[in-house]
Amino acid sequence: MAEIVVLGAGLGGVLAAYEIKERLGDSDRLTLISKGDVYHFTPSNPWVAVNWRQRRTIEVNLPPVMKRRGIDFIGIPARRVHPAESRVELEDGRFVPYDYLVIATGPDLAFDEIAGLGPAANTQSICHVDHAEQASAAFEAFCTAPGPIVVGAVQGASCFGPAYEFAMILDTELRKRRLRDRVPMTFVTSEPYIGHLGLDGVGDTKSLLESEMRDRHIKWITNARVTKVDPAVMHIEEMAENGMVKASHDLPFAFSMMLPAFRGVDAVRGLDGLTNPRGFILVDKHQRNPAYPSIFGIGVTVAIPPIGATPVPVGVPKTGFMIESMVTATARNIEALLRGKAPAAEATWNAVCLADFGDGGVAFVAQPQIPPRNVNWSAEGKWVHLAKAGFERYFLGKLRKGVSEPFYEKYLMSALGIERLKERSH
Repeated sequence: MAEIVVLGAGLGGVLAAYEIKERLGDSDRLTLISKGDVYHFTPSNPWVAVNWRQRRTIEVNLPPVMKRRGIDFIGIPARRVHPAESRVELEDGRFVPYDYLVIATGPDLAFDEIAGLGPAANTQSICHVDHAEQASAAFEAFCTAPGPIVVGAVQGASCFGPAYEFAMILDTELRKRRLRDRVPMTFVTSEPYIGHLGLDGVGDTKSLLESEMRDRHIKWITNARVTKVDPAVMHIEEMAENGMVKASHDLPFAFSMMLPAFRGVDAVRGLDGLTNPRGFILVDKHQRNPAYPSIFGIGVTVAIPPIGATPVPVGVPKTGFMIESMVTATARNIEALLRGKAPAAEATWNAVCLADFGDGGVAFVAQPQIPPRNVNWSAEGKWVHLAKAGFERYFLGKLRKGVSEPFYEKYLMSALGIERLKERSH
């Protein structure tokens, strides 16, 4: 009998639990360890933050779903992974042994790296549904006394799409409320140019997003390093290509949402051979850790080097489509190992994304995600908003039923009508 443990019940962890379970023998056991009992659909957080969604509509209660699938579920956070002992220590003092461990914890949010950053200080966040609810309350209070807004992503951030989404969604909602004319908006980002996205752009994302911001009267500052955030003022250094300070900005705001840098969670950070200096899991092309071959990493917790040097540190995003391919490769490789074979499956690491702007949006396809690419495509239109809302309903409906399938592959590829692009890449 083999003991398989999946640590983390976000997108990657839940999908990994489903897919690995299907490949196990009758005597094998799978345990999913989660920080709490509820899964939240993170892509909907920008909508929660402007009251377009309530958190209950984007939640899935995991224990009954996992029970139906024959998956053991533990809703207690992990305190520490002990790779030399092949066991996970929980916050309640228990230890969970494993033959194979899949780490899918997602990131720790490094708000503390910048003074005044984060929902416990002076800016809002949409990284977690708790943060989105807090942002929603702050936004409603803001609307009673409008003023400047600052939105963006700080140095070291690797998730830029939600920042663009939220800036545009705020613009859309403020126009609906007839308040937009009273709200100057500035987009602040560590990216070297608008639409870089941590991917050196995809298709024409630079022109598309710059045009969108001009149309919406949103100013921007790129190559931005946030030095600190006071209660109503953000202090920024705009860096030149040579790494020197080009200009300093003190931006007043009445409402601000800034995405933080990510790092590995406490349960794994600092484990030599398992993680890099930021605490992200080191993996080979089979999603397997070289130092501890019984450990696999998937999702945001995986270490991926930046695409290239930039004046301000910019990370690489791990998109849903990419995470799904990591899950499939990991499930196949664990199945191979349990049957005495060498792992051979590799993730495709493609990106297919829908960025919703409330009344439109931008979609892009990068195959592979990191250039040079076989497919490098982007487009815009109102259909993107409809497609993302449809994917939310589709994904949560399937998840609540315990259905395992290639969600992104099945829905997004067909919704975008890009099977032709996929064929063209071969």
